[in-house]
Amino acid sequence: MSDPEPRHAAGAARDSDPGRAAVASAYRLFEPRAYLRNNYAPPRGDLSIPDGVGPWKLRCLAQTFATGEVSGRSLIDIGSGPTIYQLLSACAHFEDITMTDFLEVNRQELGRWLREEPGAFNWSAYSQHVCLIEGKGESWQEKEHQLRARVKRVLPIDVHQSQPLGAGSLVPLPADALISTFCLEAVSPDLASFQRALDHITSLLRPGGHLLLIGALEESWYLAGEARLAVVPVREEQVREALLRSGYEVRDLCAYVMPSYLQTDVDDVKGIFFAWAQKVGV
Repeated sequence: MSDPEPRHAAGAARDSDPGRAAVASAYRLFEPRAYLRNNYAPPRGDLSIPDGVGPWKLRCLAQTFATGEVSGRSLIDIGSGPTIYQLLSACAHFEDITMTDFLEVNRQELGRWLREEPGAFNWSAYSQHVCLIEGKGESWQEKEHQLRARVKRVLPIDVHQSQPLGAGSLVPLPADALISTFCLEAVSPDLASFQRALDHITSLLRPGGHLLLIGALEESWYLAGEARLAVVPVREEQVREALLRSGYEVRDLCAYVMPSYLQTDVDDVKGIFFAWAQKVGV
């Protein structure tokens, strides 16, 4: 799912796998709005604090896209959850964006924002902040319009399947790039499952394509309303090793230590990682 903030659901369970069955069962109680309140409203959603978690994530993404190396026609957001901030810098570099999530409630939440429906979550503070750090003179309204225009579809996904998008998907494959935020560690019962999920999504990416991965460090649980959801705790070096095993060159890997004032009672996250990896091959 999503972040040390929210998590984004992208994995179901097979009846023969008790660990993933427990994950799927817990996610039936997932409340998107509770998750958004916990992670994207103050204090974690306060973007005016320079060392806050929100500005750090947005800066990592903006700086990576500013290199000009991560671009192409198609991008897939793996386990979007109910959030769109992860695509605000990406949308200028890809004309065909696919958003995905395992949970229908999250896909519905995304649809409300994409259709500009009353009651949709207000991401304008994030859009304004991205425009500020990118420094292109773009208005936040223009930014959001571009993102809405370039998201072509919102689809179900299951990262625990060898074909995460299913057979016969209309998504242009292989993709030029993948983004995934707070997803793989949140829907995997153990490190082996995390590694397999990474392998599965990597199959969607062309050789030479890029993966931008954001996730929670040393987190074991988080809340989304009545749902208390388990997370496989990962360390920075374990993320690096998993990327190497899945056939990536790690271009950048850095970590944010969650300050005490952002360590609330909605999870036990210790920090966040950002990884930029490029799939080996031509």
